[in-house]
Amino acid sequence: MKKLLLASCALLLSLNAAQAEEKKLTISVYGFAQDAFNEILYKPFEEKCGCELVVETGNSVERLAKMEANKDHPVIDLAVMTTQDALAAHRKDLTDKIDTSKLANFDKLYDIAKDPNGDGHSLGYTFYTSSIAYRSDKIDLTSWKDLLSDKLAGHVALPNITTSQGPLTLYMLGKALGDDDTSLKTPIEEVGKHKDDIVTFYVRSSQLVQLMQQEEIWAAPIGRFAWKGFSKMDLPIKWATPKEGQSGGMNVMVVTKGSEHRDLALQFMDFWLSTDIQTKLAQGLVDSPANKDVKVSDDIAENLTYGADTVANLHLIPSDVMLDNRDAWLNQWNENVGQ
Repeated sequence: MKKLLLASCALLLSLNAAQAEEKKLTISVYGFAQDAFNEILYKPFEEKCGCELVVETGNSVERLAKMEANKDHPVIDLAVMTTQDALAAHRKDLTDKIDTSKLANFDKLYDIAKDPNGDGHSLGYTFYTSSIAYRSDKIDLTSWKDLLSDKLAGHVALPNITTSQGPLTLYMLGKALGDDDTSLKTPIEEVGKHKDDIVTFYVRSSQLVQLMQQEEIWAAPIGRFAWKGFSKMDLPIKWATPKEGQSGGMNVMVVTKGSEHRDLALQFMDFWLSTDIQTKLAQGLVDSPANKDVKVSDDIAENLTYGADTVANLHLIPSDVMLDNRDAWLNQWNENVGQ
């Protein structure tokens, strides 16, 4: 009888442990605005699902590497990343196809967010535009090629080719120069000719706020997610609307192949894409909404990538182009601009 009782207790403990494990979801996300995400997204989801969220942070490339290193025994259930890294993950067989029939909010997404890479393995949850922050009292900036003009010589910062903003800036600069070929040969060569006029080729947008504050630079291409720091300055800084348009990017969610918590991951994904959550994140200036039903005030909208017209006019570089040209772009950059 004693042995039977002990065996029953062991079985019960085992079942409880298994149930606890089933209610744990591990996600990997970007490190910014985690306090806001915790209040708006994480805690409400835990309350709704009666589960535990384990949150890991890092950049897109780091989580892709972690997924690949743990391919046989996944340690992440759901990850967010750039569209190109999501495509790379699919090519490496690291992600599952997303069953959108289980997502009540799927039809609320802008079309370009429903299947960004055309492979069914990712969903967009936020966009960002890329343009130029500039001192309106110093210059009148109307074109991307103004970045290399005499009036900005010695007062402009450009992104390094290795950053997310690097290829986007070069692509739009190429358009302004009359060559939008994805080889980026023309804009890279042009930047090389003006490299001595560039204050810095930045690797983090956080560098730019201080440079602008100290008036060392008057203009720099940035992603909309970095605009908040500039908008708080006591300086006349504007967001440019160049005649060639704006570029940008999208961040997406993926489900790790082999995850034992796929259904819970889809529940979390659907919750994140809901109108309520996307609205709260937008109002907090945390993320621009991929859910087209989100409505915000004009003041909020001015600080986001917001609205059907804005989304429809983004000049995005396809993920396969980004992936397949990275090495060639870097080689050209090193030859013309330097490391």
